[in-house]
Amino acid sequence: MRCRALFLLLVAVAAPLSRPDRAAGQAVALPATTVQLPTFGVAVDAAGVLSLKTFEDPTGRLHAEQVQAFRQKLAPNLLAHSPIRKVSLVRLEAALRRALADGKKPDDAMRYLAGLQRIQFVFFFPQSNDVVIAGPAEGFAPDPSGRVCGLTSGRPTLRLDDLAVALRAFPPGKRPTPFVGCTIDPTQEAMTRLQAFQKTVPRAVPEAARAETGDRIAAGMRTALGSAPIRVFGIPAESHFAQVLVEADYRMKLIGIGLEQPPVRLKSFFDLAGGGHQGILERWWFTPDYDCLCVSPDRLSMELVGDRVQLLSEAMKIAAEGQLSESKTPPAGNRASDQFARGFTQKFPDIAAKSPVYAELRNLIDMLVACAFMQQQNYADRAGWKMETFASEQALPVQTETAPREVPCAVNAAWRGGRFTAVAGGGVSINPDKALAPDRLLPDKDGKLAKARGEVDGAKQPPADRWWWD
Repeated sequence: MRCRALFLLLVAVAAPLSRPDRAAGQAVALPATTVQLPTFGVAVDAAGVLSLKTFEDPTGRLHAEQVQAFRQKLAPNLLAHSPIRKVSLVRLEAALRRALADGKKPDDAMRYLAGLQRIQFVFFFPQSNDVVIAGPAEGFAPDPSGRVCGLTSGRPTLRLDDLAVALRAFPPGKRPTPFVGCTIDPTQEAMTRLQAFQKTVPRAVPEAARAETGDRIAAGMRTALGSAPIRVFGIPAESHFAQVLVEADYRMKLIGIGLEQPPVRLKSFFDLAGGGHQGILERWWFTPDYDCLCVSPDRLSMELVGDRVQLLSEAMKIAAEGQLSESKTPPAGNRASDQFARGFTQKFPDIAAKSPVYAELRNLIDMLVACAFMQQQNYADRAGWKMETFASEQALPVQTETAPREVPCAVNAAWRGGRFTAVAGGGVSINPDKALAPDRLLPDKDGKLAKARGEVDGAKQPPADRWWWD
């Protein structure tokens, strides 16, 4: 899966001051996602314009009511925490098919995969023709934004529609989707306008004119950049899957340029950068740590290991015509970009624990890698599993959201040490096939993976119509 966004620009203006002053464009401090504090997400209007949305629940009453409602309708064993809950994909599809035949819709247990919060294992059982995913699970309920999360951990649950999107990207007996993802790139015309605007920026600004000039520069950048088109490829743009990719990218960008307060202690690029650099953009994008698969010698078991998500950076040069190319000599400011990317990567587990959209991003990466592995090992054909219901948009719709089409380019601005710096920012890139390369697969050295599969195979099996168990 590849999802890119770029457009991070710095513009520097000298000023006759020696002391820092953040009078212009103070960074907005957005609190971390909790029940008592606002919950953040994105909204897409009817025209496909993406924007940040805040969901207020100051007393926690709304969330408490939602939790109570879900506690009453979920089965007691589904509410219990389980370190390793097993979900049979073959049985789940059969149960879904029976429900649809009876004129019913998927119930909450199906829609949220019995409360699974991560895919840790994938097992294939040839004797019973079954494919099983397993991982930690617990009871669940929606938060104020509507994102369904665990009752005690707050981690988002896996979703059936997301799983269907991943399975359709790697269907049995067909070619895999080469890339899945999105781009959020300013147009060449926007870059040309930005280059023209930069020529109007004064080289020196009197102290008395700093606030007015700073506002004019920030407004001019917003006008020049306008809205960046969003392009989703490899998966339906109208899917929840696509919206998570775009939201994670957009929210990371806002953190990078200082417009959203990160949920953990982390210096943004805006904090780390000094003076600006004319004509240089910074590109940031998420990508998996592809050394993430441990596979048993018989290829009947797979485990996803590590944190699996990292943030990378790259400097781009803007030509006079607005074209972008890799900068052969990255500026000193690029060190700040690299430092921000490294810091975000190092703290990604902590960030994901407090801001669910990043945990959702990791879950989607896991799904794609797991489905790519199942396709590579030909599990479906070996199990005689046609996957017809999961593959059918009519039976299991995934194109249920408004497709994000564009987003206004964000700009943050401030005076730093007598210099005015303005920035506008972005990125995500994932290719599941890389994780399947033979030289990347991690061996099951101590046999723990094979043992885990043996314990599932040897345990008392649930009734034939039961698709999940602990």
